[in-house]
Amino acid sequence: MSAAAEKSDQTKPAETVHPLRPISFGDIGVTIDRRDDGTIYIRPTAALGEYPVRITDCLHRWAKEAPDRVFMAERAKTGGWREVTYAQMLDAARHIASALLARGLSAEKPIVILSGNSIDHALLAFGALYAGIPYAPVSPAYSLVSKDYGKLSYLMKLLTPGLVFVDDATAFADALHFNVPAGTEVVVSHGAPDRRVTMLADLLATPEAANLDAAHDAIGLDTIAKFLLTSGSTGNPKAVINTQRMLCANQIMLRDTLAFLKDEPPVIIDWLPWNHTFGGNHNIGLTLLNGGSMYLDDGKPTPSGIEQTIRNLREIAPTVYFNVPKGYESLLPYLRDDAELRTKFFSRLHAMFFSGAGLSPYVWDSLDELSVQATGARVPMLTGLGATETSPFFMCVTPSTSRSGHVGLPVPGNDAKLVPNNGKLEVRAKGPNITPGYWREPELTAKAFDEEGYYKFGDALKPVDPNDLSAGFDFDGRISEDFKLGSGTWVSVGPLRARFVGTCAPLVRDVVIAGINRDELSALVILDLDGCNVVNPALPAGDLAAAANDPIIRQAFRERLLRFMAGSTGSSTRITRAVLLDTPLSIDRGEVTDKGSVNQRAVLEHRAALIDNIYAGAPGAQVISI
Repeated sequence: MSAAAEKSDQTKPAETVHPLRPISFGDIGVTIDRRDDGTIYIRPTAALGEYPVRITDCLHRWAKEAPDRVFMAERAKTGGWREVTYAQMLDAARHIASALLARGLSAEKPIVILSGNSIDHALLAFGALYAGIPYAPVSPAYSLVSKDYGKLSYLMKLLTPGLVFVDDATAFADALHFNVPAGTEVVVSHGAPDRRVTMLADLLATPEAANLDAAHDAIGLDTIAKFLLTSGSTGNPKAVINTQRMLCANQIMLRDTLAFLKDEPPVIIDWLPWNHTFGGNHNIGLTLLNGGSMYLDDGKPTPSGIEQTIRNLREIAPTVYFNVPKGYESLLPYLRDDAELRTKFFSRLHAMFFSGAGLSPYVWDSLDELSVQATGARVPMLTGLGATETSPFFMCVTPSTSRSGHVGLPVPGNDAKLVPNNGKLEVRAKGPNITPGYWREPELTAKAFDEEGYYKFGDALKPVDPNDLSAGFDFDGRISEDFKLGSGTWVSVGPLRARFVGTCAPLVRDVVIAGINRDELSALVILDLDGCNVVNPALPAGDLAAAANDPIIRQAFRERLLRFMAGSTGSSTRITRAVLLDTPLSIDRGEVTDKGSVNQRAVLEHRAALIDNIYAGAPGAQVISI
């Protein structure tokens, strides 16, 4: 799935009279080449600037130019911030790299990091980058949430790590015991599993190796920097090769497009997970390349985590802010009710950026209104299209064209190719930020690229103006999710899904559309428990089954489904039956990823009996019919 794709066909209501805050922004002009077979090539007119050979070259630069500037900080147990400056990060990276070089690690025996975002995670990652040894950050959910360790077991066999890192050895003890061979070295920050471990402090205390500088200088543009795992439609993790070229080129694309990053060193406060490309490549990279400071947000957009985020935002005013739509939605009541927080948050904010799902018009307009209250102008909201395989930055909107559903144009350094596919335009990409393939998966790699070497996203785009493609493109769904009804009518799932979620707000977080070879469409609905509690505050917190079977919620959903039906134009957009799922989607069965993205194909496969019940002549009481 696309990592930075804004997946919605909702449009933002008419803008207010208030102006956008002016920011520096790059040129996204393009040339268009249409072929007789309907294929369209879109190439940026601006050239990509020169990029570093190694991402750690940036660490050297800032350790020299701003040695005492904070590079990363995280909450300490005492309540303050544990800060690491650029000079300290470089020093730590050199010592850890020396220790790693002595262990004979390589792409064949890489480092696997099982823990989430933390300073210690960053120390080991930069040590690996400095030594030229690939590492793979893995979702903690594979170790701490999974019931059968299926994904973790699979990827351990795929990667064959020579060293595994966890911050808390006690919390990860079972995952280590069942998935990491006794002969594989385990490095920990603290805690004590039932096995021999190496302390991270011991790596930090390693003297600098005589061959350290030579090893660092030997790192080239095609050296593998890391493996990032992506599930795709199969449910099994694929290890996307990320080279130094990809990381470095993509950061220049970012800097030259989001040109305000050059106006002052960025300050960001961020929770987005480093095992995903948005948090781990996009955000760490733009902080490092531009000499900025990243404060690790120990909160999340959940009822139990949002308070930590608010605490951090009371102290740190970001210059650019990244989040998912749910995160912005969770911030709204706090920004609305607390003038001091609102003033601090918007005080020096050049832009906000969202990805992963559609940002509703209500949330967008509310952020605009709050920004105007604090600054007299609307802070630009940006988004685009990208994937783990593209590092991720590929397409971007401009401040003036940005709206939900719009993904803009390819940025300098990227060529886009649009190929007709069942009435849609399938998008493909080529550039120095594109992966060479999937580790130890030659067949999957071959399938991912076309005969001209373009990476096949699997996403479809729709021109804003068919007569002027330079006006940019809207997201038009996943090609693999579309299907035919029994009548032969194609169903465009992406736009339909987004309209359904928007109409059923705030009750619905996502929906799986069923109806392959059927006469009509139906929906398997994933409820948003926070939204359900807004509709019925008496619901027990976190109880999905209670929400799905609650008469107030079911009636509220029925009203929204009727409203949705009123806007339908035919069999391919009309959903007549729905089920509110009362059991969580399974990460082990591949129904949902650790970041909450729903795998439509896996849900349809594993809930086939439920779908048969929906279409039965006399469906059960669980089914809501219109």
